[in-house]
Amino acid sequence: MKKIISYPLSAIYYLLFSCSLLIFHPIQWLCFNLFGYNAHKKSVDILNFFLVANTYILGTTYKIENLNLLPQGVPLIISANHQSLYDIPAIIWFMRKVHPKFISKKELAKGIPSISYNLNHGGSAVIDRKDPKQSLPAIKRIAEYVESNKRSVVIFPEGTRSKTGIPRAFAENGLKILCKYAPSAYMVPLTINNSWKMTKWGSFPLGLGNKLTFTIHSSFAITGMPFSEIFEKTEKTVIERINS
Repeated sequence: MKKIISYPLSAIYYLLFSCSLLIFHPIQWLCFNLFGYNAHKKSVDILNFFLVANTYILGTTYKIENLNLLPQGVPLIISANHQSLYDIPAIIWFMRKVHPKFISKKELAKGIPSISYNLNHGGSAVIDRKDPKQSLPAIKRIAEYVESNKRSVVIFPEGTRSKTGIPRAFAENGLKILCKYAPSAYMVPLTINNSWKMTKWGSFPLGLGNKLTFTIHSSFAITGMPFSEIFEKTEKTVIERINS
């Protein structure tokens, strides 16, 4: 019965989602080209407010735990598990004070209204996962950007999102480069729960009545800490709070 009800609600959701992207694409362009970074960033924040709000029609709710633990005025590496594309608008909106940027696959940076524009102009890194000669320097650049501007970068060390909520093993390379080139950063482990249920039936219809939880853990300075210790502590902290 739930799945049957989801068909019309999902259709309405996708209509709202598409309208949001189409409306905010020219708004982003105007903000970036006429007023610069801060105006563009505000337009992106508002866009993601609507992208989050659009999911309310599916009965989706959000709980952000320990938002007060996010340091401000310092570079941040936010390391999270990845369960669906619905992780991203929530991070951008609810954590907007720390200017989150993303390491995104190149496919998302072409032809998608609003999303591609933001990835190409908002400070994020666009990488080709199959080409280390391109991807590793791109990650280095975003690390240096975060270091110099005291902003945050979000990395999903699993690489590919988990479609069942069961976490994959973390990969070291991306995190290692971020830690090397943003040496004054604080590591912020972030655990995401129930986001995978949004797409448990695939992209259509979408899951109904899900409570997405984002748990921000205590941050720690990476300065002077061996990478092996940073990696182990981060992975353990994130995975321990994932619901089985």
